Parts: sequence; structure tokens; C-alpha cells
Amino acid sequence: MVRQQSSAAGVLALLQEPDPIFKQHALKALSPLVPQFWAEISEHIGEIETLYESNDLPKPARDAAALLASKVYYYLGEYEEALSFALGAGSAFQIETRTPGSEEYIETVVSKAIDRYIQARSEEKSGSGAKIDPRLQGIIEGIFERCISEGEFKQAIGIALESHRLDVISSIYSHTKDVSLLSYAMEGVLDTGFSLSYRDQVLRFLFPLFPAATTGDSSPHVHSLTRLLVTLSDPELTIPFLTTLVTNEPLLAYQIAFDLVEGGSQDYLENLRTSLPEGDETTKPTYDKLRQILTGKESVKLHLEFLKRNNQTDLLILKNTKDALEPRSSLYHTALTLQNAFMHAGTTSDVFLRENLEWLGLASNWAKFSATAGLGVIHKGYFEQGQTILGPYLPQAAGESNVQGANYSEGGALYALGLINAGCGSDVTTYLRDTLRTAQGEVVQHGAALGLGIAGMGSKSAEAFEDLKNVLFSDSAVAGEAAGFAMGLIMLGTAATDPVREMLVYARETQHEKIIRGLAMGTAFIYYGRQEEADETIKLLLAEKDPILRYGGVYTLALAYAGTANNDAVRKLLHIAVSDVSDDVRRAAVTALAFLLFKSPSQVPRVVQLLSESYNPHVRCGATLALGIACAGTGLQDAIDILEPMTKDSVDFVRQGAFIALGMILIEQSEASSASFASTRAKYAKVIADKHEDHMARFGAALGQGFIDAGGRNVTISLQSRAGSSNTSAIVGMVLFCQFWYWYPLAHCAALAFSPTGIIGLNGDLKAPKFNFVSNAKPSLFNYPSATKPPKKEAATKVATAVLSTTAKVKAREKKKAAAEGETMEIDKADGDADVEMGDTKDGDVSPIDHLSEDTKPSSSRKKLEPTSEAKPNFSRVTPAQLAYISFPSDGRYQPVRTITSSKQGRAFASKALGVGSEKYAGSGGILILSDSRPDEEAEFIELAAPALAPPPPEVTPVAATAAAAAPQPTGRHIALDESSPDAPPPEPFEYPFDNDT
Repeated sequence: MVRQQSSAAGVLALLQEPDPIFKQHALKALSPLVPQFWAEISEHIGEIETLYESNDLPKPARDAAALLASKVYYYLGEYEEALSFALGAGSAFQIETRTPGSEEYIETVVSKAIDRYIQARSEEKSGSGAKIDPRLQGIIEGIFERCISEGEFKQAIGIALESHRLDVISSIYSHTKDVSLLSYAMEGVLDTGFSLSYRDQVLRFLFPLFPAATTGDSSPHVHSLTRLLVTLSDPELTIPFLTTLVTNEPLLAYQIAFDLVEGGSQDYLENLRTSLPEGDETTKPTYDKLRQILTGKESVKLHLEFLKRNNQTDLLILKNTKDALEPRSSLYHTALTLQNAFMHAGTTSDVFLRENLEWLGLASNWAKFSATAGLGVIHKGYFEQGQTILGPYLPQAAGESNVQGANYSEGGALYALGLINAGCGSDVTTYLRDTLRTAQGEVVQHGAALGLGIAGMGSKSAEAFEDLKNVLFSDSAVAGEAAGFAMGLIMLGTAATDPVREMLVYARETQHEKIIRGLAMGTAFIYYGRQEEADETIKLLLAEKDPILRYGGVYTLALAYAGTANNDAVRKLLHIAVSDVSDDVRRAAVTALAFLLFKSPSQVPRVVQLLSESYNPHVRCGATLALGIACAGTGLQDAIDILEPMTKDSVDFVRQGAFIALGMILIEQSEASSASFASTRAKYAKVIADKHEDHMARFGAALGQGFIDAGGRNVTISLQSRAGSSNTSAIVGMVLFCQFWYWYPLAHCAALAFSPTGIIGLNGDLKAPKFNFVSNAKPSLFNYPSATKPPKKEAATKVATAVLSTTAKVKAREKKKAAAEGETMEIDKADGDADVEMGDTKDGDVSPIDHLSEDTKPSSSRKKLEPTSEAKPNFSRVTPAQLAYISFPSDGRYQPVRTITSSKQGRAFASKALGVGSEKYAGSGGILILSDSRPDEEAEFIELAAPALAPPPPEVTPVAATAAAAAPQPTGRHIALDESSPDAPPPEPFEYPFDNDT
């Protein structure tokens, strides 16, 4: 039996021996004893270091001394010292890597080595660091070799990206020829906190490594290429790429142009259009089509047609909300306006407004502004007829109307015009600028400024900026606030220092809180996506005494690092959320987390879990919106589980936030895909109908109803584009929506985040052929929700007849007698003669046989088994979760030129229950260019007819008083839209029939 060693003193004593042989033996013997006796050995660390530096010992002995010192320092927690001695251990450290029991020590030292190498490389690149230790370089090279030999390519790429070793990525790709590794490297540099300059350097390095894109499933990296081009937004890189495709793969060129439109900024697309070559006789038609696609108008037209064709809005929900909410309350009028606008967003259907002219006529002042602006959301994308639709409301050529209240309609119409032209607004910006310059009233200026900002988003127009600055300097609170927002939107993502300096100087000088807030948010928009370039301004704003400027600093931080999940930014926001003295700033800090973390929605519930239980109601409210925005459209159950208890919170605005967030999360879900879907809809109806419920909670429930059925139930809310890049328009829209806390009309901007979810197939001539594709899932999983049923008329229920005890005894005796005689008699229920409710049976007849017959009917009427797949035509709704199940039949005539989803996204969706809650927005679908395998055969096409242009609802417009006169006049007090109109003429003369007065 081996005795267990109780001390290392004996071996340590050998270190004092003069003979080097004994010392060498001691060093070797001590190494395996360190885990047990490190405390005892650490008292002799000085002697061990001396032996490492001694020239009397041979190299292997000095290496052993360095390894021993390294292990002792590791157990002492001195990891930097441990690494330094490990680097000096040379061959001894390499042998230790293969020794059982040393795994933890080796792993720690290696991770420290990687950290030190990354730091040294960063310093070397910036020119401030000394030369890298060759021993450290050797360890890292060994790590790279081991990763490659063991097939751990992604680990090697991660270290290479961190340490600026792009040559390693190149050698890994040349070794494997695996394009997915290039996509992994690209996502790594885009979705983590690398500096902008390094990010661009990596993307430019990766771009030429990607193989040439080809049609079909052989090029799954087309998504990555699109995202790379959108991120760099460099026409010099994009034009040669598109030119090559025009020659070899023209259909793929169209597809990439459509994908670029979805993610690219206005000025980038404009530069592409002007830089595209004219082409020769054969390629000129292709270049002309590319220019047509890059205007963005083709995409908008197709989405408009899709939403119009598939509109599934349930008007009964709107009717019930209208009946429940008091229309004379400005708050409730705005709530229903927003709900209707969201539910009909992009569908061009204003049927609800036409059927409720009396309700519409009750709008006054800013409620009227919101009601008119709602038309912009309903007709969003109908840019061809935008000015015609809004014509009666827009300021006339002669100037602003003097009719009382008309300025609110005019301002709302200008705002609506901007919403209609969002994403393709170059045509109306001139008109909006002219109106802004000539407008005198602050309400009209307010609408014109908001419209100009949204229509010209990211256009970087210096002229528009100057016009807005002139409005700002008029020091009108209402117009100045809108000008502040619009200045930021025009200069979106430019990080232009001069505009920011001017805006912040004015913000510190003015006394109007509304102007300060507009300028603070405008500053945030200017730094959108600029990461470290915004750090100085963020630091400046967060140190301000004015809480409104700190509020702007929070959103500047969120937008500068939007979608990066940057750890420092998240840490800073969490610190502000629990430490700032202003409730508004704390609420904004929690909400802003959503804009950093939306690419990994499943992480957000964990991050805000504790904040949702805060004692401060503003922090709880921020947590609701953070969950709603980050997890929008995912149906994520973890988020719903946090929000459902918050719908019963004691504070009204927390409940409001919870209702809005639930609507965002459950958008495009179904009863089959989300267990909370039906209960949430029922909760909305109950809260809205409850007259004793708080105003704000009912307002939130109305907005939640609007979100859950948004866009005719054919859109989702997604802050990512289909290629995976940040969806600029959606992020801006959601940030503006969050400002509804201060200014309700800004809630309309949520429509900028609505993304149509359908498959829209086009052939090479950009026409839509008729074809079917297959959804390999049960139809019930992704069906539209069933329509709301009108309430049944309740029939009168008979009261139960009183039964005397003597009667019961008599009946019991009769029952016994009948049984004895073998008769069969129908006896009433023993507990009395209570009648069955009349509504339960046909014609009020009560028949006990009916209930039996239900059970004994033949089984032929049983529900048929649900099919496991279904064929869907072109222009059908396909939700993001459903995309993983979509396929095109291999023998079909039309095939998409690129994969519908990247394989990784598809797997991510399929691995989740019902395909929701994925880390990646498995978006593609959208507009697909199709190759025709049988071009000689005649094809059938879908007619893309322009929507029929109906005259606008008359009751909201001051110039349509005569049309409104024909409508039934509202009873009771109401506000006419044209108080200067003449009185109605007296009735015609008539004689009363006194003799026949019955």
C-alpha cells in the first residue's frame, strides 16, 4: 500500500543541495505536487525563479523551473506571471499540455496568451506597441495549427479576427474552400464590437475571396454578399460586381438589386443608379431594369399590391373598439385612429373611415392632425397617387386656410405625405420643402418638417437641412421639435460634426423642452451606426445636467451601436437604468437595450427580467417596450411569460406598455403556434370594453390590437433586413414610435418598421407569373387567425321553478312505482324543474334526445385528418417562421435564382418549437426573381392593377363640407370642420293633415 504524501518539505530540501543533479530531480518531482502543496511550495518561489535564471543548470532543467514557477503563480491567482513563466518554459510547457490533470492550468494559460497576443497585435497596428514576443507568437501559431488540424476552423477564425491576422482566414479558406467560413467571418466582424475602420478593412479583404455568384442553390452565400455590399455602401465595389453579373447572370443581378434596395440608404442607391453604365445593345435593357429597381419604387409597388390582395383585416374588432371607447375623448379618438392605421397599413383600404364619418368628424385639434396622418399609414407606398389622395387636405396654392381647425388637417396631410413616400421620397421632398418655407402656422410647419424628415431619410440634403434650421431658429416649440427630429433624419448616419454642434448649442440656449427633445433625438439619428465615432458626443450628452439631453445621449448610444450587442454599451445602459435621477432617462435606457440586442432576441428576457420587477414603474415600463421591440414577431414564450403578469401591474402606464409589447411579439402568430395568442386577444377586448379601466391601459390595448393584426395581418415587425443587416427604416421607425410617450402623432412612425411577409415571384421581365410553391407544414400552424364572431343575441332564460319537498317525495314514489311496473317514463331532473337555456337549442325546444344523438352520430362527420403540406400561389403570405418549410417543386417551371433561406437560418428555425424565437431572422422570401425552365411555353401572369383611387373620406376635410352634408349628421355636440359655411336652407313649405292626424 502506497503511503499518501503529507508534505513537500523533503523534496523542497533538495533545492538547497549544491549538486545540480539533486536540484534537477527536485524540480521534476515538485511539478506533479503543485496542485496539492502549492501553498508550501510558494514559500520557495524565489529560489525556483533563481534556478530558472541560473546558467549553471542545463536548458531542460531551467524549463522545468519556469514551468514549476508558472504553475505556482497559477494557483496563487497571478495569471500574468503564470503566463510569463509559461512562455519561458519552452519544451516543458509543450510536454505539460499532454499531461493528464493539467487541462485547467493549460486552458487558463493559453487563454491568457491569446488575450495578450490580441492586445499586443492591436497596439502594434496602432503603432504604439513594442515588438511581439516571439515565444508568444510561437504559442499562438501552435494554437492556429492545432485548430486547423482538428477541424476547429471557426475557433481559429475568431482568434484571427480578434488579433488582426487576416492571413490566417485566407489560408483556412484556401485549405477548405468552404464559403460558409467566409460568411462566418463576415458575421463575426459585423455582429460584434469591432471598430468601424477595422470592420471595413475585413469586409474589403473578404469580398474578393467569395467565389462568383451563380443562379440556384449552388450559391448560398448571395445573402452574405448582399449584406457585405449594403454595409460598405461603396458604389466602387458594387458597380463592378453588378456589371459582371449583368453579363453572366442577369437574373441574379436583378435579385441582388432588389435585396440592396431593402437594406441600402437613399444616397447609396442614388449613387448606384447614376454610376451604372449605359451598356451596349444587348445589355442596355438589363441596365435600364436595374436602374428602375434601384429607385426602390418597384419594391414598394409590389409590396403595396401584395398587401392590397391579401388584406385580412377584421373590421368587427375595430367596430367593437369604436363602440367601447368614448369618441369625444381626444385620447381615445387617437387610440382608435392609430389602431385603424396599423391594421390597414399599406392596404389602401379606408373603408372603416368611410363607414364612420360621424366618428371622424368628432376629431379636433391634434386628434384631427393624427386622423389625417393616419391616411399616410393606410396608403403607405402608394407614392404615385399620394398627393391626389391627400389633395383635399393639403395646403392650397393660395396658402394656408383660414378656416378654424383646418391647419391641423393640413399639417397632418403633409406628415401623411412623408409616410406615403418613405423609402422613395425623392419626388415629394421639393414640394415639402417649398411648403415648409411658405407655411406661417406652427402646426403646418410641424407636419411639413416631419414629412420632409421621413421622406428624405438619409438623403444628406444640405438644402433641406438649411430649411429645417430656419424653422428651428423661429423658436416655436411645436415646429422646432419636428425640425429637430427631421434634421437628424435628413443627416441619418453621417456623424457630421458641424450640424451636431449647431444643434446642441441651440438645445442649450432654448427654453422649450420640446425643442431640446427634438434636437437631442436628432443628434442620436445623425450618429446612427457610427459606433466609436459617437463616443465623444455620448460622453458629453450623458454628463449633461439637463435630463432631456441625457435622454438624447441614451438614444445616441443605442443607435450608434444598434444591432452590435456591444458589451460596453449594454453595461453603460444598465448602469444608467438603475442610477440616473430622472425617471425618463431610466425608462429610455431600459427601452434602448432592445436596439442593441434585437439580433439575439432570446437573450433579452434574461437581461430585463430583474428590471421588469423594479420598484420604479418607469423602469418596468421601459422593460415592456424593450421586450416588445427586440422580440417583435418571434412569439417568444419567455418574453410573454414576463409580460403577462405586467398586464395586471398596479400602474397604468406599465400596463399600457405590456399591452403594446404583447401585440408586437404576437404579430403574425396563430392559435396553433402560440399558446398565449387567443388569451391575449381576449384580454385586449376585455380591457377596451371595461369602462372602469384606466385610460392609458385602454389606449395600450387598442395599440396592441393594431399591432397584432398590422398591415391586414400580412406584415411583421423586424429590425433586421432579410439579408441580416440592420433595417435602418425599421430602427428609426421604432425609435420615433417610442416618443409617443411625449407626442402621440409620432406613434404613426411604427409603420416604418412593418415588413411585408410574402413570396412575390417575378420573371426576367419583372412580371409576376402564376405558379405554386409548397409549404411543408400543417396549414393550421400558419393560417390567418379566425374572424371575430358577432355576439349572439341572448334569449331570455326561464327562472327555475320552485320545487316543494312534498313534490319531490311524490316524484320519487312515482319513479319507484314505474320501475316496479317495468314502464319507461321520462322524469325531470331530480334537483328541480330548471329549464335548459333557450339559446342552447334550436327553436327553443328542449330535447334530452338531442344530447344523446350528438354522441351516437355515425363517425363519418368526424374531422378529417389535416394535410401535412399545402400548395400556395404567387403573392401568398409566408411568415418568417414558415420560410423554413417552403420549397419549390423540383419539376416546377419556375425556380428562384437564390436560396429562399440560408441553410443555417432554416436549421435555426426548424430546431425551435414551431419555428419561432430564432436568433436569426430567417428572412428571405420577399421579392424573388425566378428562372423559367420552359421559356418556350406561354405563361400566365398576375395583373398588377393600380388600386382604384376612391375620393378621400369627406368628413375630415374642410373643403368637402358639401359632400359631408349628404352624410347623416351626428346628434349631440360635434365640431364642424367648416364653421364659416352658410346655414342649411329652411325646409320646403307643406300643409299638416290635421283631419287625418291618427
